[in-house]
Amino acid sequence: MHSVIESLPKLADAVANEVDAGEKRGYITDEAARLLRDAGVVRMLQPKEFGGDEAHPREFYQVLLELAARAPSVGWVGGVVGVHPFEFAQTDPKLQQEVWGEDKDTWIASPYAFIGRAKRVDGGFILNGQWPFSSGTDHCKWVVLGGKAEKQGGPENEFVEPFHFILPRKDYEILQDSWQVMGLCGTGSKDVVVKDAFVPDYRTLEVGKLNSREYASKYQPGKVLYQVPFDLLFPGAIAAASIGIADGVVRHFSDYSRERVSRMGVKATQNPYHMSTLGAAIADLDAAKMQLLTDITDAYEVAKRGERVTDAMQARARVHQVRSVHRAAAAAAEVFKSAGGNANRLSNPIQRQFRDLSVAMGHACNVEDPVYAAFAGSLYGIPKPAGVII
Repeated sequence: MHSVIESLPKLADAVANEVDAGEKRGYITDEAARLLRDAGVVRMLQPKEFGGDEAHPREFYQVLLELAARAPSVGWVGGVVGVHPFEFAQTDPKLQQEVWGEDKDTWIASPYAFIGRAKRVDGGFILNGQWPFSSGTDHCKWVVLGGKAEKQGGPENEFVEPFHFILPRKDYEILQDSWQVMGLCGTGSKDVVVKDAFVPDYRTLEVGKLNSREYASKYQPGKVLYQVPFDLLFPGAIAAASIGIADGVVRHFSDYSRERVSRMGVKATQNPYHMSTLGAAIADLDAAKMQLLTDITDAYEVAKRGERVTDAMQARARVHQVRSVHRAAAAAAEVFKSAGGNANRLSNPIQRQFRDLSVAMGHACNVEDPVYAAFAGSLYGIPKPAGVII
């Protein structure tokens, strides 16, 4: 069993104590960040040569499920920031040394949306843009940003090639007042701004080569973990955190129901409709978690055999991720509907967990209809639409 899994009960209790403070300040507390660092959560997918564990991604997802159930913003940040070492393991070793050479616990932020525009210059690019939703960014020293670059050999200002651009903290600005939201307040998912920053070639990744595992074969040959597709693992981390948050709604509802008495004097535990809602919700959460963990395990086992995770296998796993997230969210909505008016009081943790879930469901990886349609189309050989992660 991985050491983070062994420490998870105590870790989850500890981060749960940081929820109130994180929500008030608008990003996870220094103590919550310390707890994640000391436990090694963000290093689980990091290469061993830089102090990481190269852990099984199933174990990583298990950690996110539990942390998000107890402290949604902490689990969310742990998932998003925790995926970046998986990507950075597939970069030029010179960059890896810059990031982790002096501190194995250096954190990296993102957003991946292709908002930036990069002009080609000798030795790299000049990048500009403003990106929202940089989760955990206050605790990070580097950032990876999505953008479109000028086409190689094409006309000037024709930005078509998708890249990830990697920058140190001195090359971007965090807009501190840009995260004013109804839920996941503690993630501190603020805007970052880049103005005319030079990004050398070795600090860039071509998205197509990342998704095709070309970089993994070049920089991490023979390592099983990095043969799992990035565009399966990253949305799976979002799914794990989202399902975990939904699970937290149900757990808080269950605790609340233990002592709840209706205005008619009936204990919730004696109300068959109330108990039916709770039982169904727990079953749906169990199914969602099992599906998510099974699919990532299957993908890892394929890679472990030295085989390639096929596009068909990845597409089916992605549609399962999205369906599992929405099954979990629907279960949480049903119990929230049954929780009564007192569940809306700011003193009741159910409402906060439900608000956090509402914001999590807006993440691009959780948008359902495009994924369902793209998966169904793949059964008939129809190419996926641009921008759909499947």
